[in-house]
Amino acid sequence: MTAKQAGYSIAELIHGASSGYALALFQPKELAEIEIFDKKGAPYLRCFLTDKERAAKPEEIVRQLYLRRLVRDYGYPKERIFIEKPVQFGSVIAEKRADIFVSEVDHPDTAYIIVELKKPKRRDGLEQLKSYCNAEGSPIGVWTNGNETVYLHREEPNLFKSLPDIPRADQKLSDLLAERWDIERLKQENRLVKERLSLKSIILDMEDLVLANAGVDAFEEVFKLIYAKLYDEWMASRPGKKRYLEFRDRWVDTERIL
Repeated sequence: MTAKQAGYSIAELIHGASSGYALALFQPKELAEIEIFDKKGAPYLRCFLTDKERAAKPEEIVRQLYLRRLVRDYGYPKERIFIEKPVQFGSVIAEKRADIFVSEVDHPDTAYIIVELKKPKRRDGLEQLKSYCNAEGSPIGVWTNGNETVYLHREEPNLFKSLPDIPRADQKLSDLLAERWDIERLKQENRLVKERLSLKSIILDMEDLVLANAGVDAFEEVFKLIYAKLYDEWMASRPGKKRYLEFRDRWVDTERIL
């Protein structure tokens, strides 16, 4: 039985409680796969991973959609994916649980990717995600509320950098990090278009990821990064020999752009 047949609309379940979750990232064919049924007067769904019945709360709907993507689009076998996995902080297993936990190959207790859905607001969600990744030693973290997604690479404890995506199951993280981008690929992977984001949300991401607790003027530092990125794209788009984007953590003389 579909959500409509059961008397429930997935859109209404997501937006009705003003939960902060959304469905903008997912295609209609993906939404159509979520089957909602009535159980004692409440909406339920069947878990894609475990086949168990779960209450169809906004967070759960987004999780089920993302689980399908991990398996179908990224190729991760179900055997490597866990939900509600306890997070171990030092010697203590806390009450906190990871929404989605993807393990390393042949090491089910070692985190490879942690996906966080519990906090729909970006800042709160990223802080919780970082704490989970640090606790479990996960090199990759994903936060999504169904409307936007942030991918993080944990280079070392408390040092996180943005990723364009997560690696497929047949791809290594090092392969993804080594990929070189040109201006055409940048246009194809434009998050403003693909995820229907605003420039403001991208700048807020930069502030959260790069400047958090840095003790500097956020606007001034983000402004420098934007100038450096504009310079990088301008150089890559100049006619002549194909150029790759070479944006790095380094000072760029902004006067050369003016």
